Amino acid sequence: MSADWRILRNAETNAVILARARLCVSFWCHFRGLQLAPPLPDDEGLLFVTRSEGRSHTAIHMFFMRFSIGVVWLDAEGRVVDMQLAKPWRPAYAPQAPAQYYVEANPTILERLAVGDRLRFDEETT
Repeated sequence: MSADWRILRNAETNAVILARARLCVSFWCHFRGLQLAPPLPDDEGLLFVTRSEGRSHTAIHMFFMRFSIGVVWLDAEGRVVDMQLAKPWRPAYAPQAPAQYYVEANPTILERLAVGDRLRFDEETT
């Protein structure tokens, strides 16, 4: 996978959840996340990929964040296992169930999903 983008869709309805989700697989991308970044448009976010399912290594912190974000955790099958509104300067948010992927996006993403929904990550074609 290159430094590229994905379109996040609901696997059952084909509805676009995020029009642009930047893949985040490297240590540095995971470390930086959205720290010190400007607020995101409603249709963009980061898609974090980890090597295996778990709770501790998919936990996030909100230090150095200037705005709230919607966080969606997904298992290895792309099924939503937890969602939370993460507020600035809070120490930690972790999923209730093991996750392999997580998405950081504008809080409006939480209105478009429910626990149990399954997402797919389509390659962006331009």
